[in-house]
Amino acid sequence: MRATLRWAHSDLRSHRGEALFLVLATAGIVASLLLATALFGYATNPWQRVFTQARGAHVWLHTDRAADTGRLAALDGVQSVVGPYPTASATVAVRGTRASVELRGTAERPDVGRPLLTAGHWLDAGDPDGVVLETRLARALLAQPGDTLTLPGTPRTLTVLGIADSPERRYRPGEQPGLVWAPPAAVPEPGGQVIGLRLTDPGETDYAVQRAVTVLGAGAIGQVSTWEQARAEAQGDNRLLGQVLGLFGLGALLAAGLAVHGAIGTRIRGHLRDISVLKAIGFTPGQVVRVFLLQHLAYALLGAVAAAALTQALGSRVPGRLGDAVGVWQGLPGHTLALFVVPACVVLFIGATTGLAAWRAGRVPPVPLPRPAGAQGGGLSGAARRVLGLPGLRVPVRVRVRGRGVRGRGAGGPGVRGPGVQGSDGAGASPGVRALELRVPPALVLGWHKAFARRPRSLATVARLTLPLLLIVVAMSAWTTIDRFQSRPEQIGLPTALTVRVDAGADERGTRALLERDPGVAAAYPGVEVAALVPGQTATIALRGLGIRADPYPYALAEGRRAHGPDEAVAGQGLLDLLEVEVGDWVRMTVGDRPQILHIVGRSIEPENAGRVISTSLDTLRENDPRLEPALYQLRLHAGADPDEVAGRLTEAGHGRLDVHAVANPADGLSPLRGVVLGLVAVLALVGLIELLTAIGGTVRESERDLLALKAIGLSPRQITGITVTATACTALAAVLLAAVLGLPLAHWLIDAQGASSGIGAGIARSPSPVLLVVVGAGAVLGAAALAAVPSARAARRRLADTLSAVA
Repeated sequence: MRATLRWAHSDLRSHRGEALFLVLATAGIVASLLLATALFGYATNPWQRVFTQARGAHVWLHTDRAADTGRLAALDGVQSVVGPYPTASATVAVRGTRASVELRGTAERPDVGRPLLTAGHWLDAGDPDGVVLETRLARALLAQPGDTLTLPGTPRTLTVLGIADSPERRYRPGEQPGLVWAPPAAVPEPGGQVIGLRLTDPGETDYAVQRAVTVLGAGAIGQVSTWEQARAEAQGDNRLLGQVLGLFGLGALLAAGLAVHGAIGTRIRGHLRDISVLKAIGFTPGQVVRVFLLQHLAYALLGAVAAAALTQALGSRVPGRLGDAVGVWQGLPGHTLALFVVPACVVLFIGATTGLAAWRAGRVPPVPLPRPAGAQGGGLSGAARRVLGLPGLRVPVRVRVRGRGVRGRGAGGPGVRGPGVQGSDGAGASPGVRALELRVPPALVLGWHKAFARRPRSLATVARLTLPLLLIVVAMSAWTTIDRFQSRPEQIGLPTALTVRVDAGADERGTRALLERDPGVAAAYPGVEVAALVPGQTATIALRGLGIRADPYPYALAEGRRAHGPDEAVAGQGLLDLLEVEVGDWVRMTVGDRPQILHIVGRSIEPENAGRVISTSLDTLRENDPRLEPALYQLRLHAGADPDEVAGRLTEAGHGRLDVHAVANPADGLSPLRGVVLGLVAVLALVGLIELLTAIGGTVRESERDLLALKAIGLSPRQITGITVTATACTALAAVLLAAVLGLPLAHWLIDAQGASSGIGAGIARSPSPVLLVVVGAGAVLGAAALAAVPSARAARRRLADTLSAVA
């Protein structure tokens, strides 16, 4: 054991850099996986906790006031029913901030879907104007208990008594109204009612919705929302961040394992004599294996423990969503188990890859076998041999002399030879032809041969170096896609920047003229959005009518064409998946008691409502309901116009009649992803650096055998150094090219697959610019060459005695 420790200590002193990089890479991988676990827990568990404690309803049905909801309790699979509660749509404002809300008349605190108070108290029968706000709505309004809410256009005011968490669908400006619990007296003119169903089997949600719609009648249903939709919205971008961290963390773990495997294999080849000596003095094969295994397990364990300790101590202090996620995750029941399991799995994986490579060390014989005289990949090519001493590569060149035609041996003279030009003295030389000799530096040819002579080993080195570079290309593509969401939102389904909602009965022509009069507004598209029941009556989707045929709405299409004719529409990926239809199909839906049949002619990129949106023109919807009036306007702004300034001017010009909101951009929730991408690139760069140092060390050791021969044929130390630098640069260049060829299609597939699964749809992925790829690739190749220059120069200037000792 003492000899084992001494040998391990000696090896550590000679490879301090590789050990440090391995520890840092392991720490980065473990930290990435722990943060991914925290984000997954943060995305799922808070909503699940609220749903469980509140005994949330699995289905919420918004109906008209005449619907007989009493029969729903007798349906199979319905455990309990809550409601019906009278509801009314309204707009509330506090300190200049407005929000669309649903006032829900609630006499008592319900048992199903029970709001969980986080501040203040519940409704008081003695305060008819007191209300309780849902948490996200309160955050948007910056409201606290005791604040007074106004209802623009009316003299009424409401007092905030409390704030509560709810497992229902969250408030989203311009899309989903916020929830306000109020006494029934505060809802004097309800426009409908809502009833909640808690099911015995949540997996039968679609069947329960279908039965409820059948009992109540499709015409009585205004909107259906389910617990699955609420959970997906609550998870939102946190789940995406967790997926990105997990994917890259596992990829970096695989790359690190392969790098460790390659490093040990290279070290074994360089220490064959030392291993033979160890066996000769009594080391068993198992002891030799344990030397390498325990050494690298110690490195991995040190990095894993450091990452776990830093994540536990400082993770919650990271600003932004990552810090919030770690703080919530640390309070979850499975936190302690994950804090031990994730680092342990990483250490075991690195140990497994280390053991496979160390097993080869145990098979080294006690008496070193003589090394083969030639390279496994074959000897030098004819061109390489010519470079090393024979005439250079010759390219036939036809020479003409003014007044004498073609000049050469067959043209009446001996000809003239300039520098670098030799006569064509060989047999079969054509008259008037000279051979131009191309001198290639020996270092380039020998470096190329050294890089790819041993094909299995060379291909393995290129593959190990390609993996971290490939993941870096994928990370760069993700960064470019996020930038596109912010810089070119019109290409990802957000051609407008503001949404303006108007009161019922507003004059369409006057409102549109008011909006387009603003100097920052380029176009105003009138529209309406209603909930429609899908075929089978299992869910509701968003049916939108935007723009008119004379001024169509500029949808971002990923497939098909725009909707121009009657009954034509475009749909999001989420709707196509929900209905199991394709572009070109006809679909039937129900709006109230009116059927609507539309022909899907294109697939649009829809970042809203999980892509469950079908869009047509306002004229098409008016053909089915001539009384339909615009309820909203989508505003496209001029380039350079500030949305906040335009919204302020329109709100002031509307005198309280306009509710103006900025269109939500999915990239706003992905801003933490930039820091995540940078951190992952740094971890992957460390893994790539480990593999690069391994390749350089192996190349330098193998060049020691050829050092005497290279000096004997007249190569200078600088040329010998150039051989190793060229070999390293060629290996890095091959890995860069392979990473670009494989990484770009992989990045497109991963990003589009994520877009399709989220309902936005494929077609959102964008590749980094060619200039950026060239800069990164050139930096990797030049950096590899620079790293190889110092050790190769030191080896080229070794003394003759040291060289003879190395090859002995």
